[in-house]
Order: sequence, then C-alpha cells, then structure tokens
Amino acid sequence: MNTTTFIPIIIGTDINAYNMAISFHQAYGMKPILIGKQQMGFTDISNIIEKIDIHPNLADEGQFVPIMTQLAKDLESTNKNLVLVGTNDVYVRLIIENEAALKPYYMFNYINESLMNKLQNKSNFYKVCEEHGIDTPTTYFYDCSKSEPFNEEMMYPVIIKPSNGIAYYDHPFEGQKKVYRVDSKEEVQQVIDRIIASGYQDELIIQDFIPGDDTYMWDSVIYANSKGQTQLVTFGQVVLQEHTDTAIGNYTAVITRYNEDMMKKLQTFLEAVGYVGFANFDIKYDVRDDKFKVFEVNIRQGRSSYYVTSLGHNMAEYIVDDVMYEKEKPITYLNKEYLFTVVPKIVLRKFVNNEAVRDDVKRLIKENNYENPLFYKKDRNLKRKIYLFLRQVNYYRKYRNNKWDG
Repeated sequence: MNTTTFIPIIIGTDINAYNMAISFHQAYGMKPILIGKQQMGFTDISNIIEKIDIHPNLADEGQFVPIMTQLAKDLESTNKNLVLVGTNDVYVRLIIENEAALKPYYMFNYINESLMNKLQNKSNFYKVCEEHGIDTPTTYFYDCSKSEPFNEEMMYPVIIKPSNGIAYYDHPFEGQKKVYRVDSKEEVQQVIDRIIASGYQDELIIQDFIPGDDTYMWDSVIYANSKGQTQLVTFGQVVLQEHTDTAIGNYTAVITRYNEDMMKKLQTFLEAVGYVGFANFDIKYDVRDDKFKVFEVNIRQGRSSYYVTSLGHNMAEYIVDDVMYEKEKPITYLNKEYLFTVVPKIVLRKFVNNEAVRDDVKRLIKENNYENPLFYKKDRNLKRKIYLFLRQVNYYRKYRNNKWDG
C-alpha cells in the first residue's frame, strides 16, 4: 500500500495516543505527528513519533480551531492528506463540535454533534438504552444547579459520579474523586454538598452499586465505517483497573472473550442510533440478575483498545481504509483469547483475586498470548525504557497501597 499519501495527526500525548501511534507505525511504518496540552512520558521520548506539538491552551474552545488550522497549513506543502484521531473525550468533542471548520483540512470519522450529546449525557443515554433493550444500572440523576436535598430511597452502597466529566474536572477541589462509593444517605448528601461547593452545576449520577471486583467489569470495542456499516465487534473481561481515586475506570489489563449475544446486542444498538467510528462500552456483569449492564459508551477507542491491533485488526487501518479508501470490510466478531496489560506480571499474579481469571492470565502468559504495548519493540529510546521500568515498579506500589472495592 502507498503510505506516502497521508500523515496521521493524533491529538493527545497519553497511553491512548501512544497505542494509536504504534498502530500507525505497525501498519504503515510511519511516524505520526502528535499535538497535545502537555508532554507525557508515554510519548515525549519515543522514537516512533515524528514530532509533538505542545499547546497548553489546545482544549480552550476559542483556541482549538486556530491551532489545528495552523498545523494543517504548516503541512500543506507536503501535499498529503491529514488523518485525524482524537484520544480523549475533550478532544473528540472539540473535533465533532468544529467538524465544519476542520473538514477542509482533515479526514476523520466521528458521529454528529446531536448524537454525541445524546450519548454523552447520561440521563439521555440511559433512556436510549432502555428504548433499545440495553440493560443499565438503577440510576438517579441529581441536578447540582438546584441544591435540593437528595431524597430518593436506594439500597446502599451506591456509586456517585459526574454526568459531565469535562465540566466536573473544570472545578477541582480537595479530595476530588472520579467515582465515589458511599454507604448511607447522609454520606451521599455530604459528597453532593462538596461537589456543589466546587462550582459544578451539572448533573450527578447516583447509581446502584453492582457487586463484584474488577473482573466483573467488561469492555467492548466496535468500529462502524462512515456509512454506518459495522466492521468490528469485540468483547473483553477486565482483569484489573486503576485503583487510585482519580483513575478508577481506566483498565490496566483485559482478556478478550467471546459472547455473541452481547456483541450483537451492542452492534444492533449502535446501528439503530446511526453510529459511526470507534465506540468503547464500559459494562459490568450483575450476578444478582445474570445481566450485563452498560454504564457508558465512549465515542472513541479506549486506552485498553489496543488488543484489537494485537489480534491482527489494526485500529489505524480501520480508520485509514475507511476515510481514505472507502473500503468495505466483512464484519469481524473477534474470537480469540488474548491478554492486554500495561502492568507488570507480578501485579497480575498478586492483585487479581478472581482465581479463574488469574489462572487464565498465567496460561495466556505461558502461551505468549499477551502484550504490553508500552514496550513496543521498535521503540528503542533508552530514556523511555528507563521511564517505563520505573513506572512498572510504581504500579506495584500503587496496587499495594490502594484498594478499590467497586
């Protein structure tokens, strides 16, 4: 394939950005350009990245389009198409909201703004799920702009989290967490009051706590081309997620599984709402009623989605084949066990409590059916290897010192 006709432009500098960068490098032998708000160790000392443009105000509404337009104009002399990939919710939202301004310069495949708002607003999302037969946890939405007492009767413990994560993190405060697990009505009100005091005015999600450790969490990645035709569906069991307060929900190890019923159910749901691009579902299995319950869908690939590339379905190729070549592909339901991990093997051996899953982890490692993409063999920067080694040591400390019962 001729790889001289395009340049990958990845917005972000985190693990997700690195996983997309090596996907492009593996597929096409090319080094993408990254653009982000700050340098991060995953990417800033990598030798498989062409360059990283840092703009601290990149995510500012009035700055995003001028910065992205200038980057495109700087590359005009190359006469190459620019394939654009976002790696977090903020950047993807900015791409979608500014589609008209970016389309003259960049090629990308994302849903429209109306559908994005329907799926990212949790109260709307859960209504849409109900309409299409997708199970979700019992959930109440508390409006922080009204400052009224929370009076709903619920079984405890419950989970509290912001409906609008972007707005929530715009109002930092001491003790701020990504997710709160609380055990009483009084504690619910205390958390609500602290969040309101920070200035957050949007909704909070107050949700039934589904019992079970990290291995009760599940992950699904789906790709639909620009015409809305589903080309890839995966299903995976979480082995571990981050256990620090600010990072809960970020998966650090996943085993790919096969569940045809759920895979087709999620595919049908996305097709019904007119979805395009990558989607990444967060799901938890509820042993009480034997149902998989969807928490949310991220309108992008997730940071753990690299297992798709590992299993021969390169994420970069799905995007490029679609937006540049309009290739039609038969749908693939991924059906091979594989272990994705960004934590060292000692962490998996010591901190995975589910014995059956731990046995699967050991077996997959023994069979060499696993990968930590951060240690990409063609990225030979010595400083980066040292950084990653220290990070692996720190992961052990983090899991030893932080326990999450969700």
